[in-house]
Amino acid sequence: MKLKKICSVVVAAALTFSLSVTPILADEVSDLKKQKKDTEEQVNNLQTQLNSLMTKISELENDLITTGEEISQTEEDLKAAQEEQEQQYQAMKRRIKYMYEAGTGSATMEKVFSSGNTTSALKQAEYSQDLHSYDRKKLNEYVATVEKVAELKDTLETKMDDLEKTQTEYEEQKTELNTTITEKSSEIKDLDVQIDEAVKKAAEEEAKRQEEARKAAEAAAAAEAAKKNNNNRNTGGTTNNGGTTNNGGTTNTGGTANSGTTNSGAAYNPSTGNAIVDAAYSQIGVPYVWGGTTPYVGLDCSGLVQYCYRQAGKSIPRTSGSILAGGTIVSDPQPGDICWTPGHVAIYIGNGQMIEAQQTGVPIKVSKVRVVYYVRY
Repeated sequence: MKLKKICSVVVAAALTFSLSVTPILADEVSDLKKQKKDTEEQVNNLQTQLNSLMTKISELENDLITTGEEISQTEEDLKAAQEEQEQQYQAMKRRIKYMYEAGTGSATMEKVFSSGNTTSALKQAEYSQDLHSYDRKKLNEYVATVEKVAELKDTLETKMDDLEKTQTEYEEQKTELNTTITEKSSEIKDLDVQIDEAVKKAAEEEAKRQEEARKAAEAAAAAEAAKKNNNNRNTGGTTNNGGTTNNGGTTNTGGTANSGTTNSGAAYNPSTGNAIVDAAYSQIGVPYVWGGTTPYVGLDCSGLVQYCYRQAGKSIPRTSGSILAGGTIVSDPQPGDICWTPGHVAIYIGNGQMIEAQQTGVPIKVSKVRVVYYVRY
């Protein structure tokens, strides 16, 4: 009885350790992965903004080039207009000089009027007026051209100033986005390190948990063996029913009877076993999720076994150590029994095969049996 009590304490301690440490570490890894996912989404959004900004910068650079070319063309047009005006001015000077030298100026006009030749005077006046109108028209055209070109140049220079200001703003936004993306990328790397450390720690704790479970299983097995030995001693013995009868002879009917013990295991229900196996087959391909208990989303080894038994209407403990402690070890495994090794459990499906949730990265699958005990409920 004392040995059995000690064994129960050891198993209880192992279960407490397993149930308290495992969810905490699983939550820590899950939180870190969520932080990483959120940060990656932020980086993706920032990258999208940066790509859009780069497109705007490219379009802006094209506008700057086009506007610069327009300004250069306007300056050339203004220069050409100024050159044309200078040519008109020089031509006008030459015409005036010719008119006076050839006698077609005001001096000749006076002679015409004094001679009384009205027709010549009118022709001379008409000619002078035509020259005057032509020169004025050209002057007005020049002034209009210069004003138009100057106005266009001012407009283009204002547009260029606005484009350059926008370019400066875009470059500042680009720098800010690149800086933020760099910072967020650094956060992701740091989260990767934290996740690796957390997974490593979880693996160490899992190894420690499995060692505790192994010790608890050994203690349970030792207690079971001691219990069997004690039962053998209590039920075995010698019964002597001999005696003497004075009827002319002696009859000795005495003898020795030893009842012994036979461990045939717990009763097996084929219907229940088949339901458990069917449930296990339904989970093949589901991802391994450490600490997972949700079907079709992710399960760990004991989560799978607990789920399969629940489908058959049976409630069993959550961890491998408690599963061993609560069930019956059998030597005649049948489909639906539990394959047990320290820290790991699976569903036996017959023919030396089992369905298990093995480890991270490996979906639930059919494997060859790896077993220390077969456990039945």
